[in-house]
Amino acid sequence: MKPGCSSSNIGITAGEFRPTRLNRREFLVSSSAAVWAGTVLAGSGCTTRRSTDKIPDLIWGRRGFSEGRLQKPRAMAISDQDEVYLVDILGRIQVYTHEGEFLRGWRTPMIAQGKPTGLAIGQDGSLLVPDTHYYRVLFYSSDGVLDESRTIGGINGDGPGEFHFVTDVVQDARGHFLVGQYGQIDRIQEFSPSGEFIRMWGTQGSEFGEFSRPQSLIVDGSGLLWVADACNHRIQVFDVSGAELQPELVDCWGKPGSLSGQLQYPYGLIFDHDGTLLVVENGNHRVQRFDRSGRPLEMWGTVGKDPGQFLKPWALGLDSQRRLQVLDTQNHRVQRFDLG
Repeated sequence: MKPGCSSSNIGITAGEFRPTRLNRREFLVSSSAAVWAGTVLAGSGCTTRRSTDKIPDLIWGRRGFSEGRLQKPRAMAISDQDEVYLVDILGRIQVYTHEGEFLRGWRTPMIAQGKPTGLAIGQDGSLLVPDTHYYRVLFYSSDGVLDESRTIGGINGDGPGEFHFVTDVVQDARGHFLVGQYGQIDRIQEFSPSGEFIRMWGTQGSEFGEFSRPQSLIVDGSGLLWVADACNHRIQVFDVSGAELQPELVDCWGKPGSLSGQLQYPYGLIFDHDGTLLVVENGNHRVQRFDRSGRPLEMWGTVGKDPGQFLKPWALGLDSQRRLQVLDTQNHRVQRFDLG
């Protein structure tokens, strides 16, 4: 069982996770979605449900405790300048060039209770750090200066603005912060640009709109929040653009398994430049590409230490040149794939 996953969800049968469409917005079934899928199929030579043997153009990182080395890195964010931010189980935030050259680093304030499991870049270029076991989100400048006045949370609890174990944070086009958590209550909370609580939704479970470790959050240009519902082995999509107390669930797809299109602990999400969704699976040691309705287009990776193989990968990052960085966690490295 994965850390943070409820045993009550592990025994659920695959049939209970049928890819089901829920009031999908027009664009999800529009011709534009077909164009996105067609671009991938024609441009990459891939066919639906095809497994490919992608070879990284760069592998970087080395296990260790000294500056620049890595110890089970488990979160990643890439800035507009293509600088790669990583955090590992030592509570170190380290910054690298897209070629893997170490630039600078610092540590989070406290690590005795645990270390961060997520990273994100804010609209102003600040680094957002879900300080998982301290129930809060930290804000750093790009050179590691902590702005304590912007901290969101810090109290372990069930009330508005309180958290259990924070997994990830993302800022949408309105400047709102969306924060995921797991623990006694698996849910998402939303905050204003100044950090004021707005709303929260979800609980622990496997029904639509419920979560079992919402590990990765990303927002698209249409105001939709995409959630890697990791221990439910699925993706849920919410319309967070409105002011309703309960955002509309517009899509939910995925079921547990190792076949093409199935998922096993999806831990990281990112959109490619063509609009398709890339998912890294911690349990299947691979990356899959989907169109926006959940149709599988491509996958690569198996368990191992060779180039193109992974061991418990946690996160994805995509830079301006369409180079995909995959956080190969238990191999203590990053593998880069040129998708251009």
